Amino acid sequence: MPNTIVGPSLPQIPWEDRPAGCSEVVWRYSGNPIIGWNPIPCAARIFNSAVIPYDGAFAGVFRADYRNGLPKNLHVGKSADALSWEIEHEGIRWVDAGGRARPTSYAYDPRVVLLEGDYYVTWCDDFPGPSIGLGRTKDFKRFERMETALMPFNRNGVLFPRKIGGYYVMLSRPSDSGHTPFGDIVLSHSPDLVFWGRHRLVMRRGGMSWWQGVKIGAGPVPIETTCGWLMIYHGVSGPCNGFVYSMGAALLDLDDPSRVRFRTRDYLLTPERDYETVGFVPNVAFPCATLQDADTGRIAIYYGAADTYTAVAFTQVDELLDHLRHNSEVF
Repeated sequence: MPNTIVGPSLPQIPWEDRPAGCSEVVWRYSGNPIIGWNPIPCAARIFNSAVIPYDGAFAGVFRADYRNGLPKNLHVGKSADALSWEIEHEGIRWVDAGGRARPTSYAYDPRVVLLEGDYYVTWCDDFPGPSIGLGRTKDFKRFERMETALMPFNRNGVLFPRKIGGYYVMLSRPSDSGHTPFGDIVLSHSPDLVFWGRHRLVMRRGGMSWWQGVKIGAGPVPIETTCGWLMIYHGVSGPCNGFVYSMGAALLDLDDPSRVRFRTRDYLLTPERDYETVGFVPNVAFPCATLQDADTGRIAIYYGAADTYTAVAFTQVDELLDHLRHNSEVF
């Protein structure tokens, strides 16, 4: 069966051919980083953010770490080419279903997915304590904050782009109140995006690889392909001088995404460039979003670099899935 993306044509996504002499299945954009230090007056850094096609161009929901060090709120951005971004200086003004203000005390690492006509945002929220916040918008102007999806302590909440078996499905990484304990990816089901249950273990940290031995977490919204759900994720190792965040991928079963068919043995991208190894938090490549074109199989991967910058990398779906089949742990 061909390795094709299930979804719309999107020929205007950013793209750059693999550089001459490069044999990697994932390669970096030569114009990285696309967002640097102090991008808007209130924020020192914008990274670990989500982008999506919208209204013939592109929209995004961005993590903004303010100059007081707090990621107090998420910010909307717009772009014609998904590389040059105009990010609103004011944060999102969340309201409840009745229109009453419902602000966040902090919000970071958002993902955005188009699901049944609305754009849903998931992020790391404060319940208090890290939990999975959930909200939606139709126009990237009015944002409704919904019920907190998953209780503390949890991070990396990622919704699938359609129901599976009649349920909404979300990936996450439960933890304790610390920064690293636990570290495995689980999957939860909901009939209504309010009540969540039927929790299933998807992948455990470690496997056969040290680069993902401390923890793993779901990255961008899973991409539906003809042979399974393509999940790009981050893995963390713990060498003597601190943590290193790298990028991997797995193929999940279409009908039961708690079943892993293939999983990266070696990382696909690890911090090597200056903008990935030097910054507010060194040695981080943290994927949070993709844009993909079903016609060409091209995928643009957006990732946070060194908790400071926003960067882009590229891959082809057929090459990446072939790589997974031949260079992965098999389940």
